[in-house]
Amino acid sequence: MNRTIKTLRNCASAAILAALCVPAFTASAPAAAQSRAPASGQLGEVVEALRGISTLRANFTQTDRSGQTVSGVVTIKRPGRIRFQYEKGVPLLIVGDGKALTLVDYEVKQVQRWPIGNSPLGALLDPRRDVATFGTLKPTGNPNVVSVEVRDRKHPEYGVITLIFMRKASAPGGLELSYWVALDSQNKRTTVRLSNQQYGIAVPDSEFRWRDPRPTTRR
Repeated sequence: MNRTIKTLRNCASAAILAALCVPAFTASAPAAAQSRAPASGQLGEVVEALRGISTLRANFTQTDRSGQTVSGVVTIKRPGRIRFQYEKGVPLLIVGDGKALTLVDYEVKQVQRWPIGNSPLGALLDPRRDVATFGTLKPTGNPNVVSVEVRDRKHPEYGVITLIFMRKASAPGGLELSYWVALDSQNKRTTVRLSNQQYGIAVPDSEFRWRDPRPTTRR
């Protein structure tokens, strides 16, 4: 477990900036999305599926390129709020409170923050964002599986992520985000698989608060 925590700590900030969900969009992205025609076909379905998520809670399993795995629960409340609660024994927490994404390391008592607008979670957390702006469909050979590769070619430092959706009637837009595979600018691969997805559940704002471990700092 100690090795897993060390590996997770080393890649957690990179995962936020490059790959936990979808590549960050520039400030002009919403305007660009508005100026282009609405996405159609499978890409349009993906856009509607993401926009149809108001709240989501799911179990997740995160695996790095060396095969180290850690699990936990992810909770999303749009717009802007997300919480990655890792399993017992992993002293890390990732929280988005609508303004910033925060990585909290309770073992070393450190906190790192990034504006949500500059984070890779933008398209999932902000209903105004359009994944079709940077997304490309990838063939799967299975009509029940939709794969979208997302990258911002103007910002290769954001990395590349492939989102995998499974057709499911009860999911928003009829597509359920099953897992994603992210590759950052240093070719570090992270896979996050979801299970037991629950949509439209009541999620209080208090779930996106966090305890600051820094002894002399007040939030």
